[in-house]
Amino acid sequence: MTLAQLIAQLRGQMATKLTERNGFAVQLAELRAQDNPDQDKVAELRRSKDGLDAELDQMQVRVADLEAELARDDAADRLAREVNPGAPRPAYDQVARVGTEERTYRPDVDPRGVRFARDVASAFLGEYGAQARLARHMEEETVERSVAVTGAQDRAVGTGAQEQRAVGTGAFAGLVVPQYLVDLFAPMATAGRPFADACRPHELPPTGMTVNLGRGTTGTSVDDQSAENANVSETDYDDSLLTFPVRTAAGQQTVSRQGVDRGVNIDDTIIEDLYKRYHANVDNKLLNLASVGLTNVATAVTYTDATPTVEELYPKTIEALAGVEGALLDVASGENIAVMHSRRWYWLQNAMSTKWPIISQPGIIEKTIGANYAERYGSGVRGILPNGTPVIVDNNIATNLGVNTNEDEIYVGDKNEFHLWEDPAAPLLIRAEHTKAASLGVLLVVYGYYAFTHTRYAHARKVAGTGLIPPTFTGV
Repeated sequence: MTLAQLIAQLRGQMATKLTERNGFAVQLAELRAQDNPDQDKVAELRRSKDGLDAELDQMQVRVADLEAELARDDAADRLAREVNPGAPRPAYDQVARVGTEERTYRPDVDPRGVRFARDVASAFLGEYGAQARLARHMEEETVERSVAVTGAQDRAVGTGAQEQRAVGTGAFAGLVVPQYLVDLFAPMATAGRPFADACRPHELPPTGMTVNLGRGTTGTSVDDQSAENANVSETDYDDSLLTFPVRTAAGQQTVSRQGVDRGVNIDDTIIEDLYKRYHANVDNKLLNLASVGLTNVATAVTYTDATPTVEELYPKTIEALAGVEGALLDVASGENIAVMHSRRWYWLQNAMSTKWPIISQPGIIEKTIGANYAERYGSGVRGILPNGTPVIVDNNIATNLGVNTNEDEIYVGDKNEFHLWEDPAAPLLIRAEHTKAASLGVLLVVYGYYAFTHTRYAHARKVAGTGLIPPTFTGV
C-alpha cells in the first residue's frame, strides 16, 4: 500500500469515527436539556465521546505525519528529476505519473482559493492536516520557482533558491491572504463574580421555587430567683420563617447557520460570553437587587466629606465592623470581609500618611496602612486593611449612588452569613437548531437557578456618603 492510499484509508476511518462521535454529542446535548437528566447516562455518553476524541487526535497526528512524509518524498522526487532527468523513479513511490506532478492547491479544482484560505485559518487553530498541506505547498513553490542563473535574467543563484522579483504585495491583491489571529481574539470583559465566590456556598435543593429557613426571634430568659420556692424566669422561645425565592438567570443569542458552518469558533465564543454574563448577573443581583441586595439590607455608616481622605475613611470601616460584631455576638464566625470597588481599593493604596493604628495586627508591617496581595481581579482576596480584614474587589458595586449619582459604597460583614444557593450544574446550555430552522438560525440559551439571602442574621454594614465620591489620585 502506498503512502497516499494509507492516508486515504485513515481519513475514511476518521470520517466514520467523527460521525459516531457527533452522534454522541447530539445525544448528550438533548439529555442535558432535560429537567432531570439521567446522570449515569450522561457520564456514559461523555466517556464514549471522550474516547472517540482521543482516537481522532491520535489518527489526526498520524495522518499529519504521513502527509508530511509524502510531501518530503514528492519534493525529493521532483528535485531528483530536475537534477538528473534520466534517473529511475524511487522505490518508495509506485504511483505512476504522467506529465507534471499534481499540486496541493490547483486553480482548476479550486479556482477561488477557498481550500487554501480555509487551511490558513485552520492551521492557526492547530489542525495538523492543514499545517501539513501548507508545508507541502511551500515545498512545491520552492522547487518549482527554483531556477538556474541564465543570461541577463534577474534570478536567484543556487539550487533551491526562490525566484526574486522587484514587486510588492500590493500587486497581488487576490493572492496575498489576510491573516486572522483567531487565537488572539479579544473577548468582552465582564465584572465577573468576586463577591459571589466569597459568599458561603450551598447546593440548591433539586425541587421547589422557594427556600425556607427558620430563625429565632424571641429567646428564653434566665434571671436570679427572687426568693426560695418562687417561680423562676420563663420566656417562651419563638421563631419565624425566612422565605426567599429561587431565581432564574438566563440569556440567549441566535447565530446564523452560515456563521456556525463557515465561521471560526463563532458559537463557542458566544457561549463563553453568555456564561460570563450569567455569572456577572448573579454577582450583580447579590449586591444590587432591589429590597434584598446587599446595598439595600446593610445598615449604613455615613461618611460625609467634600474632600475625603483615607485617614478619615478608615475609622468608618472600623465603626462598620464594630456594628457587625455587635449584631452577631457569639454566632459570628470571625471571618469578616470588606467588599469595595477597584477605584476605592486603588485610592487606599495611593494614600500617604504619618499616622498609623495604635494597635498592631498580625501580618501587617509596622507603619503601613494595610497590605496589597497584588492578585489579579476576580482571584479572591486582594489585600487586607490595617486591622487585618480581607478585602474583595468587585466592580459590580454601583458607582452612581448618592445625591449626585457618583458615589460607591464599601460593604463589611461576616462572609459565612452571606448565603448563596446554586444548582451545581449551572449554568446549563440549550442549543436548539429546529426551532430556528426556517430562518437558518441556531438558538443558544444559557440558564440556571440560584437563591440567596444576607439576612439570616441582619448584620451587614455599608460605608456610604459623599466621602465616597470619585477618588482623586494625588501625591503628598
